[in-house]
Amino acid sequence: MLAERIRHLRDRILGWRIARFAISSAVAATTSAIVFALLYVLGASTTACSICAFVAGAIPNWTLNRRWTWKVEGKVAFGREILAYIVVSASTLVLLSLATAWTDEQVQSIPAGHGIRVLLVTASYFAVLALLYGVRFFLYQHWIFSGQSRVRAALRSRRQVWTAARANRTP
Repeated sequence: MLAERIRHLRDRILGWRIARFAISSAVAATTSAIVFALLYVLGASTTACSICAFVAGAIPNWTLNRRWTWKVEGKVAFGREILAYIVVSASTLVLLSLATAWTDEQVQSIPAGHGIRVLLVTASYFAVLALLYGVRFFLYQHWIFSGQSRVRAALRSRRQVWTAARANRTP
């Protein structure tokens, strides 16, 4: 009975977290879309558009996810939160840049004055974000905002084993 209640509560919390992550992602995606489309219309390269748009969306995404979605407060764990977020973000950014560059090459036959070209390239940006949505949620949930550093714990454990094993040796 108690285990069932705990499981139900955990599922509700996860459901709320997924919903909040979706809202945070929507805010970041909207910010990114505006910046991407604006820069693309102004003639910037798709790589420059992707980088600027991604950075513009990453700032509210980080803040909303850390404080609102996962309710992490206090000191930032530099290695687990900042570096891990940068690794996930950089990987996402590379995929976004590749996808938008490829799409831009494919739509060159469409006249530049039509909005369809901007729409298609911007849509490829969102398609990649949508595909990576679940992967990013999993990484945020189990690594970045988990409140635990499994890497640090593994290294500490390895050091403790080495020290204990050395102490038990006979000369």
